[in-house]
Amino acid sequence: MNRITANRTENITPFHVMAVLERAKQMAAQGHDVIHMEIGEPDFATPPAIVKAGLQAISAGQVKYTPAAGLPELREKIAVFYQQRYGVTVAKQNIFITPGASGALMLALAVSLNAGEELLMADPCYPCNSNFARLFDVHAKTIPVDASSGYQLNAGHIRRHWTTASKGVLIASPANPTGTLIDDVQLEQCIQAVDSLGGCFYSDEIYHGLVYDRPAATALQYSSQVFVINSFSKYFGMTGWRVGWLIVPDEFIDATEKLAQNIFIATATPSQYAALAAFDEDTLMELERRREVLANRRDYLYGQLQRLGFDIAIKPEGAFYIYANCAKFTDDSYQFALELLAAEAVAVTPGKDFGNHQAHQYIRFAYTQPIPRMAVAMQRLEHFLTTRNSTTR
Repeated sequence: MNRITANRTENITPFHVMAVLERAKQMAAQGHDVIHMEIGEPDFATPPAIVKAGLQAISAGQVKYTPAAGLPELREKIAVFYQQRYGVTVAKQNIFITPGASGALMLALAVSLNAGEELLMADPCYPCNSNFARLFDVHAKTIPVDASSGYQLNAGHIRRHWTTASKGVLIASPANPTGTLIDDVQLEQCIQAVDSLGGCFYSDEIYHGLVYDRPAATALQYSSQVFVINSFSKYFGMTGWRVGWLIVPDEFIDATEKLAQNIFIATATPSQYAALAAFDEDTLMELERRREVLANRRDYLYGQLQRLGFDIAIKPEGAFYIYANCAKFTDDSYQFALELLAAEAVAVTPGKDFGNHQAHQYIRFAYTQPIPRMAVAMQRLEHFLTTRNSTTR
């Protein structure tokens, strides 16, 4: 029997950074001291209270399926969180607990988009967002953005690129890879533009909480007719627990629950019980201390990269990434990343993982390492640049 892969897999782009990561692991196995600045995962452990709650749930036998929409008490906690943090009222029935933000985005797109329709998003952007759209035979239409709009879409972009096939717009704030926040007025105007065009608005807010200069606004502050994707992975430090949430407009509740029942059955039960402790006062205080650590790391790395000659048009305001222009040093950032790893054992992410717009000119640095480790990485990077410059003269 001649077996071939499904056609839909042909349009799914690979993570180029995985080649970097695989080589980095090989080097580490050979005894090299590799400094990882490529992967979007903080070095912090999950807060102790969350771990304790998860273990207690397992010990108490809380390992059966929950309702497809999630633990009622966790959905209620999230609703209270939105009221306290944003001053927004969200009904519990609009909140769905999902297997990470990926599960949330999958549900949101599956319940609202049809094959052949277009989903607009920024370029650069997180690549999996485009791939999820392609999985449902939706055209991921990426729009080149730059520092003039804060590397974010604005209402002008949306209206210019909207076609008869367009159905939705996805905006991430803080954004990966740029770390930028969308301006509050800009966010409201984007939501209004999409609403006037009869489309769906999707707000990727998984880095909320990890902001350093001004608070991030949720799309729910401007409309209840939006999809909001969030996660316990980033701010709450629960990457491997795989638990996130999705907030849907009223008319999508029944369809979303039906899809969740069939696709996931339910999010992992111990993870949901663990997440209940994420909103405890002591946990939130610890998370705020970690946010301050990340702010200090950002300031250090930003200054060092500028000193070395990288062009950073906008200082990132959130997440834990710096998207740096390396055109001064190379016209191929992917090759640059591979050579840096081979020569100095510093792993970074090439821009081609985040889109097509000037991607060959950019490198993403993740400040997920302590400052002393980043200091070593910067010494190695400086040596690499100096050596590379001398050999190309």
